[in-house]
Amino acid sequence: MTAGTLYLIPCPISDQTDPWDVLPAANRAVMDALDYFIVENTRTAWRFLSRAGIARPIDGLEFRELNEHTVAGREVEELVAPIAAGRSAGVISEAGVPGVADPGALVVEACHRRGIRVVPLVGPSSILLAVMASGLNGQSFAFNGYLPVKPAERSRAIRFFERRAHAEGQSQLFIEAPYRNAKLFGELLQTLAQETRLTVAVDLTAPSESVITRTVGEWRRGPLPELNKRPAIFIIG
Repeated sequence: MTAGTLYLIPCPISDQTDPWDVLPAANRAVMDALDYFIVENTRTAWRFLSRAGIARPIDGLEFRELNEHTVAGREVEELVAPIAAGRSAGVISEAGVPGVADPGALVVEACHRRGIRVVPLVGPSSILLAVMASGLNGQSFAFNGYLPVKPAERSRAIRFFERRAHAEGQSQLFIEAPYRNAKLFGELLQTLAQETRLTVAVDLTAPSESVITRTVGEWRRGPLPELNKRPAIFIIG
């Protein structure tokens, strides 16, 4: 029996964006052909596919969740079993591209172990968009996820990434839960050296999008952006 294909389907980063303003038209044919979706959040995926106007009725589709609560091993293998049996599937993250800073990587890895074809579709990645617009080093950069929550550990991490940025010229990216953005930004301005460059990329692809790169000294002297509850990426360079 021929296995199906796993498609990695990007979705808009912002709820304020029409899907077809940021996705290529070629993705529509793939989305229209699928009836099995492995998603980070069923309600979010349902809303995305509905706004995208896919051909199939939404209530006739099968959604299986793969998120931070999914246990690697048997649960992931159960998600892959229909694909191995010949049924193609699409992976949808809550925002942006699946498999990057996203639990969808688990099902991708399982498909590779089984020899199942994995096809990434084109779409918006907040990480790449932030690097593109930052003016910092796009030849060498690292995405570090979330910084530690405890203040002492967080300060050490900030200093570590700053040293790496200066010593290696490697741009250092990280994110925070939107409701903690302002606190993190304040800690960055307090901890980083005055000449270190810091990019703050907010609401990417939304009408309120803002990407600003300044030295820490310039950030300290100027008005600070409102970051509370706005998706953001921070880059040290």
